[in-house]
Amino acid sequence: MSVVCQNLKYLRKQKGWTQQEFADKLGIKRSLLGAYEEERAEPRTEVLEQVSDMFRVSIDDLLRRDLSSQKDSYLEKRRQQKLGSSRQSITFVPVKAAAGYLAGYNDEEFIEELNTFTLPMLGAGDYRAFEIAGDSMLPVSSGSVIVCHKIDGWEDIKNNETYVVVTTRGGIVFKRIQKSNRAKSKITLVSDNLQFEPYAVEMEDVLELWQSDAVISKSSQQSRLSVNHLADVATQLQSLQDQVSLLKKKIKD
Repeated sequence: MSVVCQNLKYLRKQKGWTQQEFADKLGIKRSLLGAYEEERAEPRTEVLEQVSDMFRVSIDDLLRRDLSSQKDSYLEKRRQQKLGSSRQSITFVPVKAAAGYLAGYNDEEFIEELNTFTLPMLGAGDYRAFEIAGDSMLPVSSGSVIVCHKIDGWEDIKNNETYVVVTTRGGIVFKRIQKSNRAKSKITLVSDNLQFEPYAVEMEDVLELWQSDAVISKSSQQSRLSVNHLADVATQLQSLQDQVSLLKKKIKD
């Protein structure tokens, strides 16, 4: 990698920006920035001038000096702070990044591109946060963020608890897990919304398992959801009552 390409990538990571965020600030396409960082294209002079002004680094240094090799480099300090810190760093996976996550969930560079945050109620650990879509887990609404810690596999699953499950075929889903000691090769994923049927997943298709620790949602979503969810529950109860009444009638006949 040429020095200037390495420096562009280093400076972007110094600020904690994604490629899209950096590209937006430079007024170029993300794909073009990616080409710069991967040394498939040479940065134009006007781009170098913007970077020079933005980071107060001379163009000559951008072109000739490896900024990341400095002993007091920002990234090195940041790495040391992370290693010595007891606070957790929660990587956030938004819905729009779900497809990319399936391909890059074990790619450190991809994970570093994602934004992070912390929560005061959680201690040190391996955490991740996933934005969910759909109504299968009502009253947890679509758009909520599930904060989770990673578990290793089938043996660590607590029956009927909620998990984010990353699978090769089904993508990223938030479900309750039911397991049977007689069938350790599979798990059953269950929705809290009774309108969605449970379904089985083979453990060999499971890429990651994350047990939920917290749910983050907007207060406006919660207030709107409470009314809508009660209506859904009432409808489901009425349907069950109708089915029971029909069965009683058939028994009498």
